Parts: sequence; structure tokens; C-alpha cells
Amino acid sequence: MKNSNNNRRNFIKKTTMASAAGLIAPAVSFGITHSKKPMKELVGHGNFQYQVDQEWGIQDPSKIPVNDCHEMVLDHQGRILMTTTGENNNNLIVYDRSGKVLDSWGTDFPGAHGLSIGGEGKDQFLLITDPDTHKVWKTTLDGKIIMTLERPKEVSGYTSNDQFKPTETAILPNGDFYVADGYGENFIIHYNAKGEYQGHFGGTGEADALFNCSHGITVDHRDAENPTLLITSRGNQRFKRFTLDGKHLETILLPGCSVCRPVIHGENLYFAVIVTKTWDSWDGMLAVLDKDNKVVSFPGGSAPEYVNGTLTAPIFDGKTFRNPHDVLVDDEGSLYVPQWASGKTYPIKLTRV
Repeated sequence: MKNSNNNRRNFIKKTTMASAAGLIAPAVSFGITHSKKPMKELVGHGNFQYQVDQEWGIQDPSKIPVNDCHEMVLDHQGRILMTTTGENNNNLIVYDRSGKVLDSWGTDFPGAHGLSIGGEGKDQFLLITDPDTHKVWKTTLDGKIIMTLERPKEVSGYTSNDQFKPTETAILPNGDFYVADGYGENFIIHYNAKGEYQGHFGGTGEADALFNCSHGITVDHRDAENPTLLITSRGNQRFKRFTLDGKHLETILLPGCSVCRPVIHGENLYFAVIVTKTWDSWDGMLAVLDKDNKVVSFPGGSAPEYVNGTLTAPIFDGKTFRNPHDVLVDDEGSLYVPQWASGKTYPIKLTRV
């Protein structure tokens, strides 16, 4: 994990220096007016092919600034909410489906990273993780803070607040939730709906029950009678499946894929591959897996190939993405993608064809 995080920090330094020197420009020019250029080129494979709209989320940065964009969710009104970092801008941006910004709010979480949505209808709420402030926040959809959590004192693996660097949460239907400490000690901590500690598992290591950067977590309800937790071990390019009480069930190997948050939609699993080969350049893509954990499409990358049952590391197409950090799937199967350390670019949309 330490090597993975050091590489990530070095990449941030390099991209920051290059941006300051004018060597890195956003993929498209900033502005509110879109060119409406026809989207002809397709990305992806098989039944999961998409037209790319690089201009979907573009705004005037003097009015709606972004820095590193991390994650997106869809609320009951059909609005898209996104986390972005920075101390001089709102850390939550609210889009409509056309890419228009409806609202922005929140300055308490300058390192805003993970974003999960729970509840139903008007009772929906957000969980925001911020590894920089070492906190998890529960808020209303319009930004009212309901709850703040710091490092769980019940876990003996922590001796100070700054060890706790949460990256993601996953919410159960009853309001219970799990926090993945992906940039910290790699524990998975279970809380009830009131934010009361219920237990934990995991930690840093290479064994089946441990993690090398537990960056993302989700509840997999595809087997309705036996929901499980699907958790990223990004540093060694795999997902791990656990029971809700923390027992390891299986490991899904994904060579060449430094995976971000797992996202379930229908029978399929989606995720952003933030890095394939190196943190020193942009070479990310998306991945779509079927219900048997087999990759069926790599939007932004080479066609998925398996040799003797093992996935061959994919190859970046050199143009579609920079560092995709998450993927949101809407009810039409279109994808929305925020990007990290990518020249302060706004999110893009992939329309399924």
C-alpha cells in the first residue's frame, strides 16, 4: 500500500507542476456553451458500446470551479451529484441530465472523495468521505450536516485521528453503513444508522481477508437472498467479496486494472480503472463485468481478452480518458465519469448505443 500511495503522490506532484507550467491543458476548452459536435466514434465492446461526449459537464471555472473530481450519484429527482476537492470552491456540484449545473454547496470537506446515497424519496441522504480531514459526513441532499464521524476509537489499530483516511462508504437498506479506510489502515468499519460502531474487519496486508488500498466498497444485492460486500484492493488489482459480517468469500483478479469503486447496475458490475500501467501518465479506462465476473467491455481500452481463464492486461486507447475515478450508470445505461488529477476537467458522458 505504501508504494501505491507514494506513486499516487508523486503523480499529483508531477501533474501539478506541469499544469502550473502550462504543459497540461484540459481536454476541451472551458465554457458553458457546448459545440454540439456530432459524436461519431464509439468506445467499448460487444453490447456495451458508447458515444463519448467530452463536453457534457463543462462550466465556466470562474463560477463553478473544480479540482480533482471523484465520485457521482443519482438522486430521486434524477439529479447528478458529484464530489470535487478544493478549499476555494464548493465541494458538491449538482447537475441535471443535460450537464447543466443546478446547485453547488459545501466547504467543510475540501478533500471530498467518496459519495454514497441512501434512504428513499425526500428522506434520501448522502455520506461523504474526506481522507484529508479524516472524517465521514452525513448530509441532506442540500448540504445540511446531520452527522460527523472521525476515527473509530473502538478499533485498536488506530492511535491518532490522522491515521483514519476514509475513501468510501456503502449503505444497507436499514440505514446501517460501512466505511472503507482506503488511504489509512484499510479497516472496514460497520456502523448502525445512528453512527454507532458495530464492528470491523480487514486491515493492511496481502492475505485474503486483508487489503492493499481498500479504495471502494459496495453492497452487492444481485443475489437478493444473500447480499455481500464487494471491496476494492486497488494496490494489487483485485476485488474481494465478503459476507456482511466480514468473512472472505472470493477474490476477483483483474490484472492491469487499478480499480476504483465497484458500481452495480442490473446484472453488471462497472468500475473506473484509474491506472493500467503507471501513475506517471494518463492511461485509465472503464470496465464492465458480467454476473460471472468476466470483463465484457473496456470503454477507453482494448477489447477484453482471456488466456486460459486469466484476463490479459488491457491497453489504453490513448484518447478517451485521463484518470477516470468513478462511473455513474443512469436508467438508460449511459455513463457519467468524473476524473482525478486530470487538469481540472469536468465530467464527461458516454451514451450507450
